[in-house]
Amino acid sequence: ISGEHLRICPQGYTCCTSEMEENFANKSRSEFEAMVKEAGRSVQAILTAQHRSFDSYFQDLLNKSEKALYDAFPSMYGELYTQNVKVFKDLYSELRRYYRSSNINLEEALNEFWTRLLERLFKQLNPQYHITDEYLDCMVKHAEQHRPFGDVPRDLKVKATRAFIAARSYAQGFLVGSDAVRKVSQVSLSHECTRAIMKLMYCPHCRGMASVKPCNNYCLNVVKGCLANQADLSTEWKYLMDSLMGVADRMDGPYNVDTVIGTIHVRIAEAISTLQENRDSITSKVFQGCGNPKISTKGSSSEDKKRRGKVTLEAKSSAQALEMLVLDAKGNLTALKTYWTTLPSSLCSRKVMASSASDDKCWNGMTKGSYLPEVMGDGLANQINNPEVEVDITKPDMTIRQQIMQLKIMTNRLGNANIGNDVDFQDTSDDMSGSGSGDSCPDDVCGKRLSKSPSTRQPETHAIPKQSGHGVSGASSRSLPSASLLLLLLLLSVIAAQHSWR
Repeated sequence: ISGEHLRICPQGYTCCTSEMEENFANKSRSEFEAMVKEAGRSVQAILTAQHRSFDSYFQDLLNKSEKALYDAFPSMYGELYTQNVKVFKDLYSELRRYYRSSNINLEEALNEFWTRLLERLFKQLNPQYHITDEYLDCMVKHAEQHRPFGDVPRDLKVKATRAFIAARSYAQGFLVGSDAVRKVSQVSLSHECTRAIMKLMYCPHCRGMASVKPCNNYCLNVVKGCLANQADLSTEWKYLMDSLMGVADRMDGPYNVDTVIGTIHVRIAEAISTLQENRDSITSKVFQGCGNPKISTKGSSSEDKKRRGKVTLEAKSSAQALEMLVLDAKGNLTALKTYWTTLPSSLCSRKVMASSASDDKCWNGMTKGSYLPEVMGDGLANQINNPEVEVDITKPDMTIRQQIMQLKIMTNRLGNANIGNDVDFQDTSDDMSGSGSGDSCPDDVCGKRLSKSPSTRQPETHAIPKQSGHGVSGASSRSLPSASLLLLLLLLSVIAAQHSWR
């Protein structure tokens, strides 16, 4: 029939009524959106699997260290351990909460552990004295000078903080990447894109050419126009992938997650043994600095049989498992770096089933023949002259711009982690908790600390990375504003951009 009634397809002779054309438009829209989501789900699956593998490995390291401590310490230290079990349990609990991104200062948590342990052990090693809380406060103030646990607290603090900072940033990076793909893949098509996709996929049917495939370059122009905003993620996406690989190298190298986390119990045992071996000289120094405490009226309780001697604890290495995890992750991250820029060609070749680039008997949007216009570049700015899709380059999609900001923030976190700097990990995304980003924790619980001394270092917050010249190692040289300030800056930039667009 004559096709004057058609609103999308060429108005020559046609097989389609207006209702058929509308049905085809709705069908093409839903099919194309499903293709984008399916492609996104495959990327999400890869990132989620990487997170799960590393998270399982890291939690297993921590669990084995804690179990080894519980298994060995009762026989090694007797009451010195059994009467202080909670101190050790609290330490591992705090380490887990930190790893899950709770608002905890890790250095402060470690300082708190050594302080509480010293107070408990000092009282138990000197049962003949009445030692008050005030006296313990005095002893703690001189602890740094006397070094009752030797070099272990300082050495463990440096190594453990670096390892934990790297590990939790690394784990979080996979979740942020996966969450960004999920949200961006759900962005709906514009009215112009719906028309272009219909013309690409189903107008051949209306011309009686159901078996004719779309020309490849024609398909690329349509898809690049419709996914122009998504392609703008490419730069920050590549930086995130590179940053994750950089942190992975540090964990399998200088920060040595396997050695540090897997031997926490061994280091604690060394520290306790050092205190036992030097108890007389340490007690004497404390008495000199804080005075002689009163003799206990309860009398000297029988001290648990003194268990001394060198520590014989061993930690089983899982370095090979970490090496394999890192190699697997780097392979996947490298493959995913170009995801957003290769998505159009992937959809055209595998989903839309476009013809070969040289085919001159393909659907070119009007009839069967060759397609002459050149292929547009990637991203919103390159669509100004797109012959197939009318794209308003002055109105970027806000959902996608927000995800670009989230990628920048995460890249900056990883940059800080790569040089051992801690960061404030409060999520700025609206529903990150639903993506498995970590256990929720009320502020009145997570925020409480019981330390008697101030934190050794103020926690840092995130910076917005520069627009260009990103690098893993240079990210922390900038001052870091808070997460709420970042959102304010984002809103101000959007308002300013809208004014400029007008």
